[in-house]
Amino acid sequence: MGADARPQVLVIAPVHAPALAALEAEFDVQRCVVPRGTAPSAGAASTHFDPARVRALVTTGLRGFTAVDLDALPALEIVACFGQSHGTLELAGARARSIVVTNTPDWTEQAVADVALGLMLGVMRRLAEADRFVRAGRWRDGPFPMSTDLRGKTCGIVGMGAIGRAVARRAAAFDMAIAWHGPHPKPDAPGRRVADLATLAAEADCLVIACALTPATRQSIDADILAALGPRGFLVNVSRGAVVDQPALIAALRSGDIAGAGLEVFADEPNVPAELMTMEEVMLVPHIGSSTCEIRAHRQARLLGNLRAFFAAQPVPDPVT
Repeated sequence: MGADARPQVLVIAPVHAPALAALEAEFDVQRCVVPRGTAPSAGAASTHFDPARVRALVTTGLRGFTAVDLDALPALEIVACFGQSHGTLELAGARARSIVVTNTPDWTEQAVADVALGLMLGVMRRLAEADRFVRAGRWRDGPFPMSTDLRGKTCGIVGMGAIGRAVARRAAAFDMAIAWHGPHPKPDAPGRRVADLATLAAEADCLVIACALTPATRQSIDADILAALGPRGFLVNVSRGAVVDQPALIAALRSGDIAGAGLEVFADEPNVPAELMTMEEVMLVPHIGSSTCEIRAHRQARLLGNLRAFFAAQPVPDPVT
């Protein structure tokens, strides 16, 4: 296929560099990385594109696409999402125009659970604090303060989906008891279901947030739940920042109402409140749950596979319906 005949693909979100290079090797790739809600336009693009020629849109699960994006691209035929949707895909608008939507289903739950356990170890055993202690040369002045065993403690998990189950398996390997909260009983789930979230928080030594962000879960970890967790309890969040009432969390940490927190997600990423960054008992990482070489390579292969199939007039492997 000659360069002029290649389908024009518009990329509207930052994509893994090797995946972008692979796209450019097969398609006429143009880039216009714009915030959600802002229409892609030739004037804002880092490369020139003709909206009337764009046949494919590449986005990410976090950026997704909106009706504004669709309206700007009258010739659009397919949207290929690098990653999985987080409720960010305007599927109704795509259906109305018979636009095919694909994503890249993968196995992020294991990698996210690894981060959850790392944060649990980090805050309960005070590993990040201990690292700073050594680097500052303070060990010569005396021993590091005591930390908290995981063994024999209760890991409370909010959300017993794939990530919650993976967290439970890892925590159980550290001889922790497992209790969890979710809207429905799951007879095959590990551990014990606790129907009331505040009761789970009161029982937990470490409360791990692994639920989806929904209207019911938004800011469900509020001041009352944090008070129930108590001054010896730790919070770990690998879900979404909006599940936690962030000002209430800061207040609880400042007052000592909870012992510490390990956070991978925040209310307004990548902006992290200055208060959190100054707290020794808080471990912060930048939303890296699915950021592994293996997951990125898998997503790249699926993304390309979906676009290749579509432009060969074959069924796409990973349709979003």
